[in-house]
Amino acid sequence: MKERTILHSDVNNFFASVEQVCQPSLAGKPVAVAGNPKKRTGIVLAKNELAKARGVKTGQAIWEAKAACPDLVCLPPHYDLYEKISKQLAQIYLEYTDKVEPLGLDECWLDVSGCEKYLGKNGKQIADELRVRIKQQFGFTVSVGVSFNKIFAKLGSDMKKPDATTIIDKDHFQMLTYHLPLSSIVGIGGRLEKKFGKININTIGDYVQLEDEFLKEFVSIAAVNLKKQLLGIDQLPVLSYYNLPPPKSIGNGSTAIVDIKTKQELTKMIYFLAEKVSKRLITAGFESGTVAISIKTADFERYAKSCQMPPTNSAKNIAQTSLSLLDSFWKYDTPVRAVRLRCTNLERERLQQLSIFEPQRKDASKIVNQIAKKYGKIGLASDFATFINNSPHPHE
Repeated sequence: MKERTILHSDVNNFFASVEQVCQPSLAGKPVAVAGNPKKRTGIVLAKNELAKARGVKTGQAIWEAKAACPDLVCLPPHYDLYEKISKQLAQIYLEYTDKVEPLGLDECWLDVSGCEKYLGKNGKQIADELRVRIKQQFGFTVSVGVSFNKIFAKLGSDMKKPDATTIIDKDHFQMLTYHLPLSSIVGIGGRLEKKFGKININTIGDYVQLEDEFLKEFVSIAAVNLKKQLLGIDQLPVLSYYNLPPPKSIGNGSTAIVDIKTKQELTKMIYFLAEKVSKRLITAGFESGTVAISIKTADFERYAKSCQMPPTNSAKNIAQTSLSLLDSFWKYDTPVRAVRLRCTNLERERLQQLSIFEPQRKDASKIVNQIAKKYGKIGLASDFATFINNSPHPHE
């Protein structure tokens, strides 16, 4: 079988890079995109290279980052902008192949195996061209890995940053990667790294020596599949951008500025989060058949529960189902620090047959979403949506 050519493109410091391009005055300054310390969400989400060089780390509390880098510029995230640019990047990738599979907003795999001949370029040349094009069009840089499968293409893009092309070919992949720590592998987080560390398995080379049965018992069958990829045996396909599976879940959470102590305040928070989730469902063209709500108390204890519901992307339906679910297990007698809603069991939004005998009314969620896209946010969207849904229809 002909060896494939897989690219993995990764925008360097995506959130921070976008903010710097949008605000030229930030040039030459250490920058971090972070939560709001006044709202108790003060952690670093992303940082630029200058901040990284001065000891700022992703996930660090803002006060810790400021201690390491006193002149650090902290900016709030603008997720709508990041999503917009992510889609624009995908359009560039699609000029080379339809096999473009996103991994988050800032990363994508591309399978250019069948395209090299008519493009007149090999994998490295395509990667270098992408880097130049993106730098010229957007003003930020990407690192690109080139390999024969997805996992090593991803490893390649991580090995040299910023603005680099790294090749990991089939003849040299063991020499180039087997000395790397387990945490280099996508899917191996801190918890699993510690678990393997306890049995002295610290590198990729150590990992591939383990027996399949042991991996299956020690972790799961997924660990065996990962080993096959690292041995260069399993060649997972790069999915077509036009035929991507639905995400497993869409959710949103928030930490309150002060602890929530009443049912009324909690209800407002849930409606606010339901609108956020509804917007993302509608934008992506999905409906959800299951909603889950989780709450974190002021003492950092967490409680969660989920239930099924008729498929919907309506903020009102999601909020009302979430509130009923919360009523089933929460006493409203303990201060709440944070709330999160998560919609799962997603499916493509279905077309509905309309009746000519009954007056039709649009769901307020979609109306609010359309208005927000055109004019921006208008006050408390939850109150506006509630007003529309509860107002009498002109024909009623």
